[in-house]
Amino acid sequence: MQQQQTSNPLSSNASRRDMLKLMGLGGAALGLGSLNLGRRAMAQDMSVAFWATATLDIAGKWQKFAELTGVTPQFTDNGNDIGPVVARLAAGNANDLFDVGGFQGGAEKELAKQGHIAAWDLSKIPNYASVWQWAKDIPYLQLDGKQIGIPTVVNADSIIYRPDKLGKVDSYGVIFDPKLKGRVAMEDAWINSAIFTAMYLKEAENQPIKDPGNLSESELGLVMEFLIKHKTDGQFRTFWNGWEQGVQLVANEEVDAMTGWEPIVYEGRKRGLQVEYAAPAEGYEGWGNNTVLLKGAVDRGTSDAAHAFVNGLLGGFYGCELGATRGYMVPSDKNLEYAKAHPDEYKADEVEKLAKHVQAKFAGKVYWQNTRPDNFQLYEEWWQKLRNA
Repeated sequence: MQQQQTSNPLSSNASRRDMLKLMGLGGAALGLGSLNLGRRAMAQDMSVAFWATATLDIAGKWQKFAELTGVTPQFTDNGNDIGPVVARLAAGNANDLFDVGGFQGGAEKELAKQGHIAAWDLSKIPNYASVWQWAKDIPYLQLDGKQIGIPTVVNADSIIYRPDKLGKVDSYGVIFDPKLKGRVAMEDAWINSAIFTAMYLKEAENQPIKDPGNLSESELGLVMEFLIKHKTDGQFRTFWNGWEQGVQLVANEEVDAMTGWEPIVYEGRKRGLQVEYAAPAEGYEGWGNNTVLLKGAVDRGTSDAAHAFVNGLLGGFYGCELGATRGYMVPSDKNLEYAKAHPDEYKADEVEKLAKHVQAKFAGKVYWQNTRPDNFQLYEEWWQKLRNA
């Protein structure tokens, strides 16, 4: 399934939302209560308010989803930024308005401990059994033995590069190579750039870093001082800011390598450029958009509808549609099953190709992006120091 020069912890994902809008896939709110559905009698009692990142929106195809599942979704874009999302759940009206949340992963445990989300009952989500095991193992989806998040969309990010200039790239070291001074870039977002740097320092430079996605105070200082030194030395052409700038850096041939999102590679190829996406020796940065059961749904008695809705997200159709329009992956074999059963809607070979592509990434070393690390406020402070350096 989604940049401002602020201290927003998820400004990267706000940019991802802008990307989707530019691609014609943005997250306008969509209500389907007036549709003449084939399963209308069931749908009357199965309406769900889905408050999620735009990455999870399938726009006009929610009608088809409702026909297949008997659950009528009302989608509202939550803006992607986890800081305002947490604030609206804690002190705002989000739990009064919405039943299911779809958030970039990392804040689930905090939300559960504060009582803003409830645990899922997996016996009411039979399609969860089809979810790939490594997606089930995402570290922040369980608390005290309870399932507090459902992995719904996954992918893994690394390095965009020009093979005609650099040959094959297989390390984040290319970003810090002094020979490429002024010809590389990173994203202006600590949720991505700090973890990429930590992965490089841990795996390639043998620095004492335990978890690149959740840095201690001393580890964070090590990472950020490394980045600040390289910035002041002129290593980076820029810290890019948002989808359009990321694409332009590639399209205008301003950089030979940069950390970034895989869709930028596809966009570059559409523009006739020779660009590749690296499989780094240090591993990928995995990320997930996960669905959570908002406490308000439990209070209002709409929990069963919420479970049925999430079961539908894992049922195959949604995964096929999201893969076809975004290149993002619902981590389930149900997608291929649906495509094979509905060849007039989706090409099974393309669905299978995408699945194998994503699975190949996660078959190797992966460190998970974390939007709410233990020291996230320190991340904010350090990132502002980097911007000011």
